[in-house]
Amino acid sequence: MPGSTDILAGLSRIGPELEALYRDLHSHPELGHAEHRTSNRVARLLTDCGYDVRDGIGDTGVAGVLANGDGPVVLVRADMDALPIEERTGLSYASATTAPGEGGTPQPVMHACGHDVHVTCLLGAARLMAESRDAWNGTLVALFQCAEETGDGADAMVADGLTDRVPRPEVCLAQHVLPMPAGRVGTRSGPVLSAADNYRITVHGRGAHGSQPQASVDPVVIASMIVVRLQTIVSREIGMLTPAVVTVGSVHAGTNPNNVPESARMEINVRTYDEDTRAKVRAAIERIAKAECAAADTPKPPDIERFGGFPPTVNDEATTGKVARAFARHFGDRATTLDLQTASEDFSEIPKAFGVPYTYWGIGGTDPDQYARAVKNGTLDSDVPVNHSARFAPVVQPTIDTGVRAIVVAAAQWLTRAP
Repeated sequence: MPGSTDILAGLSRIGPELEALYRDLHSHPELGHAEHRTSNRVARLLTDCGYDVRDGIGDTGVAGVLANGDGPVVLVRADMDALPIEERTGLSYASATTAPGEGGTPQPVMHACGHDVHVTCLLGAARLMAESRDAWNGTLVALFQCAEETGDGADAMVADGLTDRVPRPEVCLAQHVLPMPAGRVGTRSGPVLSAADNYRITVHGRGAHGSQPQASVDPVVIASMIVVRLQTIVSREIGMLTPAVVTVGSVHAGTNPNNVPESARMEINVRTYDEDTRAKVRAAIERIAKAECAAADTPKPPDIERFGGFPPTVNDEATTGKVARAFARHFGDRATTLDLQTASEDFSEIPKAFGVPYTYWGIGGTDPDQYARAVKNGTLDSDVPVNHSARFAPVVQPTIDTGVRAIVVAAAQWLTRAP
C-alpha cells in the first residue's frame, strides 16, 4: 500500500490556498465558545472534501469523519480559539477584530497562540487524505475544538456527546506551534505539558481603625505571611528533580490606608507534571493557609476555592515512539526531542473520554535565522516572541507545510502500512 509520501504529493499544489486560509483566519480571530465564523468555514471546507460533518459540538466544535474502508480510526485535533490581546506584529494581515469585553467595552482579539496555524494544518492534511484515498485505509476524524484557552472546550465537547457523535478512535493526535525554528518538529514521551491549578484563598479578619490595630485581626498581615510561606513549598517540600511552580498572581485587600479591612483575597497558580506532586502541592497550600489563620486566631478558617485549571498532558510512550520514528524518517535531523513545556492544555480530556492513548508534539514557528541570531546573541527570551505575546507571529512557511506533513506522517502510521 502507498504511504504518507503519496498522500503528501499534492501539498505543493494546495500550498497557496492554505497560506491564504491561514492569513484569513489570522485576520479574523474569535474567542472561546464564539468561534462561529471559524467553525462555519471549517465545516464548509470539510464538507467540500467529502467529510461527514458534525458541528455545534460543545457550542462551536466541529468534527469531520472520513470513512475509507476497513482499518483503524485515528482522531487528530486542532484548537480554534484566540485570545483577548491587541496584536502588535505589524503584519499586513494583522487582526483588527474586537469582541465585547467587561461591561460591553470592545476588547481586541488576536491569534496569539497559533491556533490559526493548527486549523490550517489540519484542514490541509484532511484535504490531502480525502484526495488520496487509494493510499490509506481506515477512518480519519478531524476534530476542531472550541475554547481551549479557557480550559473548558474539551470538557464541553465531551459533555455534549462527542464520544457518541464520532467513531471511537484507536489513537488521538495533536500538535502545537511553538517558538522554535520553523521546519522543526519535536516529540516527547511522558509528561510534556504541565497541569495548571488555580486557587483563591480568602482570609477573614476583623476590621478596625488604622490607628487601633490592637482591635483588629489584620488579614493583610496574615495574607502576607501566607504568601511568604507558600514560597517554601517548592524550595523545601518538593525534591529538586521534580518540576513545580507556585505563583501568587494577585492579592486584594482594603480600600484606604487608614483602615484594617475585614478580609484579604489572594489567587494562586500552580504548575506540576504528575498527580502525586499536584496533590502534594494542593495539600501544602491548604495546610499553610489554615495554619497561618489559626496562628493569628482569625474569626473563622480561610475559604479555599479551586477554580479553572488544566490537566497534565502525558504522552503515551508507545504511541509517541511510533510517531517519533516516523518523524525521524520523514524530517531527518529536523525531528528532535521536545523540551518539557511549562504551558498547559485541555486536549488530554478528549482521549481520556474515549479511553485511548495519545501523543502531542510541537512544530516550530520562528524564522530560523532570527532564532539562530537570538541564540548566538544570548537574547532568546527577549528577541523570540513566545505564545500569548502580542508579537507572536509564526512565519507562514515552512510552518504550515511542516504542520501538514507532521499530521499526515503521524496519522499514516495507523492508516497505512508504509512510511
